[in-house]
Amino acid sequence: MVTVLNEAGTIDALLESIAAQRRPPDEIVVSDGGSTDGTLAALAAWSTRLPVRVIQEAGANISRGRNLAIAATRAEIIAVTDAGVRLDPEWLARLWDEMTPETDVVSGFFRADPQTTFERALGATTLPDVEEVKARGFLPSSRSVMFRRRAWERVGGYPEWLDYCEDLVFDFALRRGGCRFAFAPDAIAWFRPRRSLPAFFRQYYLYARGDGKAGLWARRHLVRYATYLCAAYVLARGRRWAWLLVLGAIAYTRRPYARLHLAGLATKDAIVALGLVPVIRLTGDVAKMLGYPVGICWRVRRAWTSRSSS
Repeated sequence: MVTVLNEAGTIDALLESIAAQRRPPDEIVVSDGGSTDGTLAALAAWSTRLPVRVIQEAGANISRGRNLAIAATRAEIIAVTDAGVRLDPEWLARLWDEMTPETDVVSGFFRADPQTTFERALGATTLPDVEEVKARGFLPSSRSVMFRRRAWERVGGYPEWLDYCEDLVFDFALRRGGCRFAFAPDAIAWFRPRRSLPAFFRQYYLYARGDGKAGLWARRHLVRYATYLCAAYVLARGRRWAWLLVLGAIAYTRRPYARLHLAGLATKDAIVALGLVPVIRLTGDVAKMLGYPVGICWRVRRAWTSRSSS
C-alpha cells in the first residue's frame, strides 16, 4: 500500500516499478489525502494494467492514510512504500523471501536516487550505506517494509496524532509488542533526495519537530546542542584554538565523504559536491535544533490539555 498527495510528477515512476516486480502484488491500495493535480487521473489510467484500488479522504495525514489503506484490505501480509520512490524489481520478492512463519516484520532498505550534484551530496551526507546498518536493531522506514496484519492490529496501527516520524513510533510499538523482525537489505526503494537546500532544511525541521512531538532521541538532540555550544566556545577563544574546530569538522564529515561517489562527475561538479557536504551538515543540524524544541512545546501543551480535560 502507498499514500499519496499531489504526486502527479512521481506516481507513474512508482507504478511502473510496481508493474516490473518479479513477484507482482495481489492488490495495490492507494490512499489519497485530497490530491488536486493529476494524481487521481494517473491512478485511474494505471488501473487497467495493475490491480489498483484508491481510498480517498481529504486532509488525512500519512498515518491516517496508511491505516485507511490497510483497513481496506483483508490481506494478511502487507508491503508498504511511499510516493516519490521507485522500487527495485526484486523489492517485493526480497521482502517476501524473508517473511518466514516466525517473522512479523521485514525491514527493507532505501537508497538515494540523485539527479543533480546537490542531490548526490545530500544523499551521501544523510543516508547510511547498508554496510553501516546493524540488522538486529534496524528500524525500517515505511518506504520499504512488510508486516503481518496481526502485528499492525496488535499495536493499533500507525499513530494518527503524529504528522512526521510516525513510522519510527510505529516501529517502536511493534518492538514493544514483541514482534519479530527480519532484515532484507536487497529490498531497495530508490528515492530522490530534496532538490534544494531550503527544501532540505524544511524536511529536517519537520523531522526534528516530529521527534519532539513523539519524545524521540532526546539524548541525541542534547548532544547536538552541547556540541555546537562547545564549538561556539572554542571559536570565541580565538584563532589559536581553531585547530580543534578543524579536527572536529573533519571527524564530523568523514563518513559522508566516504559515501560520496564522484565517478562520472566533471571536475567542477566534483568540487561543488565536496564543498556541499559540510554546508548540508550544518543546515541539517540548524534545522533540527530549531525544530526539536517546537515539537517539545507541542508535546507539553498536548499533555497539559489532556490533564486539564480529564
